[in-house]
Amino acid sequence: MLHELLLALLGYTGDLIVDEREQLHSLGAPLSLDAPVSDERSFRLAPDISFIETSDRDLIERLITLGFYYRELDRFATKSRNLSWIRSPGVSPLERISELQKGKAEKPSVYHRAIANGIVEILSIYRSAVLQIEQKLLAETLPILATVTQGLNKFFILLPPLYELVLEIERNDIRGGQLLNLLHKRCHCGVPELQTCIQRLLWHGHQVMYNQLASWMVYGILQDHHGEFFIRRQEERSLEHGSSQTDVTKKMAHLSTDDISLTDWHLGFHIYLDMLPEYIHMRVAESVLFAGKAVRVLRNPSTAFRFQDSISHQQMPKGSQKAQGFTGRFLFQKGPLVDSKLTGDDLLPQSEADKIEAMLRDLKESSEFHKRSFECAVDSIRAIAASHLWQLVVVRADLNGHLKALKDYFLLAKGDFFQCFLEESRQLMRLPPRQSTAEADLMVPFQLAAIKTISEEDKYFSRVSLRMPSFGLSVKSSQLDISRGKANAGGNSGAMSVNTSSEASRDGWDGISLDYSVDWPLGLFFTQEVLSKYQKVFQYLLRLKRTQMELDKSWASVMHQDHRGFVKHKSDNTNSTPRRHRQHFKPMWRVREHMAFLIRNLQFYIQVDVIESQWNVLQGRIQDSHDFTELVGFHQEYLSALISQSFLDIGSVSRILDSIMKLCLQFCWNIENQESFTNSSELEHITEEYNKKSNSLYTILRSSRLAGSQRAPFLRRFLLRLNFNSFFEATARGVLNVVRPRPALPVLNPQ
Repeated sequence: MLHELLLALLGYTGDLIVDEREQLHSLGAPLSLDAPVSDERSFRLAPDISFIETSDRDLIERLITLGFYYRELDRFATKSRNLSWIRSPGVSPLERISELQKGKAEKPSVYHRAIANGIVEILSIYRSAVLQIEQKLLAETLPILATVTQGLNKFFILLPPLYELVLEIERNDIRGGQLLNLLHKRCHCGVPELQTCIQRLLWHGHQVMYNQLASWMVYGILQDHHGEFFIRRQEERSLEHGSSQTDVTKKMAHLSTDDISLTDWHLGFHIYLDMLPEYIHMRVAESVLFAGKAVRVLRNPSTAFRFQDSISHQQMPKGSQKAQGFTGRFLFQKGPLVDSKLTGDDLLPQSEADKIEAMLRDLKESSEFHKRSFECAVDSIRAIAASHLWQLVVVRADLNGHLKALKDYFLLAKGDFFQCFLEESRQLMRLPPRQSTAEADLMVPFQLAAIKTISEEDKYFSRVSLRMPSFGLSVKSSQLDISRGKANAGGNSGAMSVNTSSEASRDGWDGISLDYSVDWPLGLFFTQEVLSKYQKVFQYLLRLKRTQMELDKSWASVMHQDHRGFVKHKSDNTNSTPRRHRQHFKPMWRVREHMAFLIRNLQFYIQVDVIESQWNVLQGRIQDSHDFTELVGFHQEYLSALISQSFLDIGSVSRILDSIMKLCLQFCWNIENQESFTNSSELEHITEEYNKKSNSLYTILRSSRLAGSQRAPFLRRFLLRLNFNSFFEATARGVLNVVRPRPALPVLNPQ
């Protein structure tokens, strides 16, 4: 009976102690490993035993529950540590594939295996205690039940909670971060021995997590075959939402290597909240995600970028190879190049990778999880990755040069180029755009302007392409020989095109936009969203500049006509007709001057007070920062300030400004056709509408709603220029409240 009891304590039943579950299911045959953990204690003293006293029977029944817990825990551990689903010796590849598929259906878990390793450690202590009891009973004559109870008493507070834990894990299929979260909660108990055991299980679970973190943040590889890590690939989310694996594979097959790299950065990975332990803050998880994505970029540079980088360094004099782009600001002295081929080790040195691995190893070797230490280590790793990514994007990829190019072309800093372009295309834009040749028609003045104003040293102009979003494909600025067939064949694969249709524009030409070709790795910085913001500001500024040019040209044109008329009448010795002509159109010149005054001040405000001011702020921040994520944030603030301080985010102001520019253009086209302009009714209508719109604009801009916003400092300067003699303030009180009925007149449509 002694050995029968001891064997039952180790999970082996016999004649004295039986397992009711085995008897019910298979007539005494042992349960298979695949059988689930039993939710009812099934070890019982055989009912036909009559010579045992009731008190002893109750004690034995209590003791053998430990054997039941041991067996269920051991079965769970054995099943979780079974690796036969991975590979079996002597199995053909086809059979191995079927085994893998079977294993996938059974949902293996590396976290279950890790917890099983911890359970095996605890059970080994239990087995040692049973063996020690056996040796003691065989060596001395002692009360059997009292000795067994005394030797195993501490396991009554360990095995039942562990059994309940395993039962919950298997019943609810808890895995990955959810399992870590469950263990972390169970650690908070009032029993020191149980707390120590569960902390040991949590330690084993953290070993898996640290291995996954090391693979992700040291090598940029996501080691998560069973979906248990809190970082997950995007295609896994697509599969969850119904897309088949074939569809995802086809989409990835059509992408180039650079496109896949950019897709990985922007959309390839995400934080899977279901597997994120509650004791890991979301900010820390985002740092882990960023660090891994940055390491992937650094370890897998684009082939084209490697070639360009090696060429640029070979062209530099030996011993003076310095970072291009930030002349005088970021001078990273580099030694002589031994091998011109750029590799991942050049972008992320092995010493830095070893430093990251050492930090994770220290966390892994710690006996307890310290949240503060974990967060500090993740922040340090993220800082290392961000610093090297900053050097790749800012120094090697010449970020500042591209920012300057975007400012030159999208923010109209190259005013001479756009002035020349608008002058060359002025007659073309008087007619509506033709759907089939609109872009090719614009390309002629675009190239003429480039030849006149852009130097050959400007290496960024070839990246700029003109586009009419409503009328087909973009036409590259580098294509001097324009052919319709070439325009319809696809453009540069690296171009980040922005399909931004013009809002409620007066004519089709308001939809003119630019594309900017972005190579790897600048696509990490210049996203589609960023380029769309540049596009929005560009279209607004181009309309403004076009309006200003038309006002100037109309004045020059009419003055030229007036001069010719004066000379003609002078030769006829009659001065009365020019004088009456000038008196008749004197109100027209006053309105034109008011329009030009508003447009000029608005242009000056946007170009000087907004763009140049914010550009200088951005340059200072770039100079002081060595962190890629900080740089992205600074650039986003820069774009947001441009849009907000230009009033593009206020619908009422944008609509008024659009209306004012349309009225100005309509006015210019009318006064240039003044010979057929026999009555002043339409001029009065335009004048009245302009006065209403301009005074409405002034009233909105000086409202208290805008006075407290970030626009306030520069907005006050703009209002001071507009109202330097209190003219706007005086007229705004009266014009807005006076409504004079006028007949609806058709707007002259210049054709």
